[in-house]
Amino acid sequence: MNRTILFAFLFTQNIVFAQFSQRNLSSENWQFKNSKDQNWLPAKVPGTVHLDLMDNKIIPDPFKDENEKKVQWVENEDWDYQTQFTVSSQELKNDNIDLVFNGLDTFSEIYLNGKLLKKTDNMFRKWNIPAKQYLKSGNNTLQIKFASAVNTGKELAKKVPFTMPESPRSFVRKAQYQFGWDWGPRLVTAGIWKDIQLEFWNNAKIITVKDIQNNSGKASDLRFEVEIYAQNAGDYALDLNSSHKKIVLKKGTNIISVPYETKGMKLWQPNGRGEANLYDFEIKLSKNLKNIDVKNTRIGLRTIELVQEKDEKGKSFYFKVNGHPLYIKGSNWIPGDSFSPRMTKEKYQKLIKDTKDANMNMIRVWGGGIYEDDEFYKACDENGILVWQDFMFAGSFYPADEAFLNNVKEEVKDQVNRLQNHPSIALWCGNNEIDEAIVNWGYQKQFKYSKNDSLQVWKDYKKLFHDVIPKALAENLTSDKNIYWPSSPSIGWGHKESLTEGDSHYWGVWWGEQPFEIYNEKVGRFMSEYGFQGTPSLEATKSMFSGIPDLNLQNSTIKAHEKHARGWDIINEYLKRDYKIPSDFVQYNYVSQLLQARGMQIAIEAHRRAKPYNMGTLYWQLNDCWPVVSWSSIDYLGNWKAFHYQAKRSFEPVLVSVNETDKNYDVYLISDLLKELKTDIKFELIDFKGKTLWKASQSDIVNADISKKIKSISKSELAQFNLSETVLKISSEKDTPFQKLFFFNKPKDIKLPKPEIKIRKVSSTEIEISTNILAKDVYLIGDAHFSDNFFDLLPGTSKRITISKPLEKIEVMSLWDVMKD
Repeated sequence: MNRTILFAFLFTQNIVFAQFSQRNLSSENWQFKNSKDQNWLPAKVPGTVHLDLMDNKIIPDPFKDENEKKVQWVENEDWDYQTQFTVSSQELKNDNIDLVFNGLDTFSEIYLNGKLLKKTDNMFRKWNIPAKQYLKSGNNTLQIKFASAVNTGKELAKKVPFTMPESPRSFVRKAQYQFGWDWGPRLVTAGIWKDIQLEFWNNAKIITVKDIQNNSGKASDLRFEVEIYAQNAGDYALDLNSSHKKIVLKKGTNIISVPYETKGMKLWQPNGRGEANLYDFEIKLSKNLKNIDVKNTRIGLRTIELVQEKDEKGKSFYFKVNGHPLYIKGSNWIPGDSFSPRMTKEKYQKLIKDTKDANMNMIRVWGGGIYEDDEFYKACDENGILVWQDFMFAGSFYPADEAFLNNVKEEVKDQVNRLQNHPSIALWCGNNEIDEAIVNWGYQKQFKYSKNDSLQVWKDYKKLFHDVIPKALAENLTSDKNIYWPSSPSIGWGHKESLTEGDSHYWGVWWGEQPFEIYNEKVGRFMSEYGFQGTPSLEATKSMFSGIPDLNLQNSTIKAHEKHARGWDIINEYLKRDYKIPSDFVQYNYVSQLLQARGMQIAIEAHRRAKPYNMGTLYWQLNDCWPVVSWSSIDYLGNWKAFHYQAKRSFEPVLVSVNETDKNYDVYLISDLLKELKTDIKFELIDFKGKTLWKASQSDIVNADISKKIKSISKSELAQFNLSETVLKISSEKDTPFQKLFFFNKPKDIKLPKPEIKIRKVSSTEIEISTNILAKDVYLIGDAHFSDNFFDLLPGTSKRITISKPLEKIEVMSLWDVMKD
C-alpha cells in the first residue's frame, strides 16, 4: 500500500471513528463586491467590508485625517461575499453536515449552490444550518448577500407609528456604537465578522456543557449538565476527565447530569483576593468505544451574590464573592476597534492585564458594543477580573414586536450558553441607560409623542427588559449564575434616589460642567459610570495623520478626532479652573491628561472613603476603538494615559485619602485587605526644597476591609505656613507600606520652583529619575511603556523606572514647565 493510499485510508477511518469533524471555511479563498458591480475582489474572513475595501485601495483608512467623512457611502450599499470549497464523497457519507456561521453582520441571505438556505437579521447570533442535502461531491459555492443595515433599519422604522430616537440603529440587532458615539466614528459595517465552519457528525453531538455550583461549600457541590442531541437512540458513554459514565440516550434532546468531586480544588479569587484558580475539563461522548464528540471547558469554583438590602439611608448594592463583601474597583469597556475582527488575542490579553496591573477587579462590558470574543473572557478569567455583562442595548428606545422579541430571545440564548461557564461573569445587565433615556432625556417631548405613544414605549421597555430577557436567562442559566439587573443605571443622576440605591451614572461633572469637587458630595451606593476626557498619547495623536503630523489644536484632523460636540470647550473650561491653558500642543496634551487624572482621582477617592455605603467604582472608560480624544485611560494604541497611572495608585489595596472640610484636613485610611492592618504613620509637612516644617506621628490598628478616618488636622494648626509651597507626606513603613502626597491648592495655585531632573541609565530597560527639589507630575516622553509616569518626586529623592523596550532618547517634562510665568 503506497503512502497516498495509506493516508487516504487513515483519513477516512478518522472520520468514521471520530464521528465528529470540523472544517474552517474562513480560510478558503473569499471574494466580495458591491452588489451593483460585476467584478469580484479578494476578501478576508473574518473581516468587514471596510477592511476589504481598504485592502483593495478603494477607500482610505477612516481612522486617518478626516477620511471618516469620505467613507460614509459604504453603509448605504449592499455587499456580496462568496467562496468555493470542495467536499469529498467520503465526507458526504456523514449522517449530518452543518454549516455554522458564528457571526454575520447583519442582514444577509445565505446561498449554497444557488439555493437560499437562510435569511439572517442579527449580528450577535450563531446560525447553525443543516446543509447535507444541498452539498455535492466536488466543488460547492457558498454566497452571502448582505443588505445595508441602515436602509433595512429605515424600512423597519416605518412600521412604528411614532419617531424613535437614534433611528434606525435601535431597529437593527448589531453593534450600536457603529452608528457613531461621542467617542467613536460612524462606521456601519457589513460582512462575515466571525468564523464559518463545516461540521460533520453522526449518531449524536454535545450541544452545551454547563457547570453547576450549588454554593453550599461542600466538596460534592459541583456537577456538569451536558445537553446532548441524539439522532439515534441507544447506549452511549460520557467521560468527564477521568470519570466514565454509561448513559442511554433517547432520540432528540437529552440532559445528562454528571457530579464531580472537588476535593483538592481551590477557589477562583478576584484580583487582590488571591489566585484566579482555573480547572480544565474534557467531556467526551462515545459509542461502542468510538469517540463521537468532545467539548472542553475551563471553570473556576466561586460564589457570587448581589446584595441589596434596605438600610436607614436607602438600599445597599454590593457584590459578595466567596462569602466576603468585595469593594469593586474597575472601569467600563467599549469595543477595542471599530472593526472588531482586527482585535487580536494579544490586544485582548494586554488590555485585561492592564486592568489587573492597575489593581482593578471588575470590568463592565458596555451595552452599545458587542458581546466580546472568547479571548476577552478567557483573559478576565485568568486575571481575576469580574465581568459586569450588559446586553447589547444602549441609549435609545427599542421595538417589542414579536419578531424582534424572538430575535432577542435567541440572541440571549446563544450568548449565555457561550459565556456562562466563565467564572469571571458576575452579573447580566439588560441595557445601558434606557430606563433613564425614557424617563429623563425628553425624547417624548422632542418628537411630540402622544400619551399613548409614551405609554407604548414604556410597555415595550417592560416587555423586553423585565419579561423576555429575564425569562430567556431563566431558561438557559443555572440558578447560581442568574444574577440579573434590568438597566444601568437604575435611576438617573438628576434624582436624589440615584445616590441612595442601585447603581449610579453620575455625569454632573463633564455633562453638567460641575466642578471636580462635587464628586465629594455625589457618592452613590455603586458608581458604575462617571468620567472626564483627556487627550491620547502623542503617538496616538500622530497616528491620526496619514502624512507628517501637524500637532496643532486648530488642525482639522485633530478636531475631527474629538467626537463630542463641545468637547474642546469643556476641557478648556475645566483647564482654566485648575491649570493654565498652554499654547504649545505637547504641553497641552500633557496638561489635559493631568486634568483628567486629577478629576478621576477626586472621584475614586471620594467613592472609596465612603465604604461601605459605597461599594463600587467603575469609571468611564478603559479603552478606545480608534485614535481619539476621549474618556479612556488607555488610548487606541495601548498607551497608558496619565489617568491610568493614577487609577493604579487610587485603586491600591491600601489607600490614604485626604478630604478638606471647612476647618480640617481629614485623613482616611482605606483598606481592602481581609486582615487587620498595624501602622506607624508619619505626617510631615515638607516645603518644596525638602525642609520639614511640621510633623506628627501615631500608631493605629485598622480593621480588615474598612474605610476609617485616622486623623483630623486642624487648619489653624497649619495656618502659620504658606501651604502653596508645601506638600503633606503621609507614610508608613510597617506591615503594608504606603505613602500619600497631598497638595493643599489647585495646581495653578501651587508655587513651584524649577526642578533639576536627572535621568540615569541603569540598564537598557531601566532608568533612575532624581531631582534636587520637588518635581510635580514628572512626564517621561518616549515611544515605550514606563512602569510609572506622571508621578511626583520629593526633593532629594530618586525613583527607578523600567521600560518596555530600549530607547535612544527619553525626554522629561514636569508641571513647572507648563505653569511657569
